[in-house]
Amino acid sequence: MEIPESLRWTDQIPAGRAWQAVLPDRLAECVAQWDLRVVGPPFGYAFASLAVPAELPDGTPAVLKLQYPDDDSVHEATALAHWAGRGAIRMLAHDPERRALLVERCLPGTPLHALPADAALDAVVELLPRLAVPAGPPFTPLAEEAAGWAERMPAQWERANRPYERRLLDTALGLLADLVPSQGEQVLVNQDLHAGNVLRATREPWLVIDPKPLVGEREFAAVPMVRGPELGHSPEAVRHRLDRLSAELGLDRGRVRGWTVVHTLAWSIGEDQVFPRQVETVRWLLGLA
Repeated sequence: MEIPESLRWTDQIPAGRAWQAVLPDRLAECVAQWDLRVVGPPFGYAFASLAVPAELPDGTPAVLKLQYPDDDSVHEATALAHWAGRGAIRMLAHDPERRALLVERCLPGTPLHALPADAALDAVVELLPRLAVPAGPPFTPLAEEAAGWAERMPAQWERANRPYERRLLDTALGLLADLVPSQGEQVLVNQDLHAGNVLRATREPWLVIDPKPLVGEREFAAVPMVRGPELGHSPEAVRHRLDRLSAELGLDRGRVRGWTVVHTLAWSIGEDQVFPRQVETVRWLLGLA
């Protein structure tokens, strides 16, 4: 079975190789279970799941997703059910034991970052308030997730041979200590809502895919769009996104900036791989570069 280049990172770790080994059987089982027809190779944009285009028995376009078994995507199906198609793709079926989802396929599926940056931000300003609905269990609270970042970040930094200056780590930990206990209203937020995870559709102009949901304050919801390089990777582009989203969504700019620093640094090391552009973004937000 073809594994897209975007999933080749799973070759490097035992859990990833074990997941790849069961994928062919899991794919065949889901195709049979839901009476699907696979109509093309896996999508190349999926980084944490095998996503293949499929059709239902009546010809309705769909996507079959087989998730990599990480913690971030455990409640993806629950989030999609919670939104019920309002600003996000609809879930058609779910098999939690196989970590399999059958979801609506966006057509034509053009990613949001195909638009000029400000036009893309216009769409984000429309989408984010619709997604910020009240929520509670079983979604992980942002405070709980943040406690995990605070615990893991120093160890990851040491294990990766201190890939950035200590003051970035200390600043992020200090921001966490201030931000976590002072949050506002708790709503459903998506810690991976970047411009590659919003696709052009027919049912609505733009729909969100691949959520990694948490429950936290609204300021956190803007973070992935601010830090993501899809709409431009430069100090000016990052600050422009911070300014526009904060102002037009009525968010506290200082808190959006703080959460962006924390989350970007927390996600700057994964499986002992360092992502230098994430670190660069943190420096820009802190005025250090």
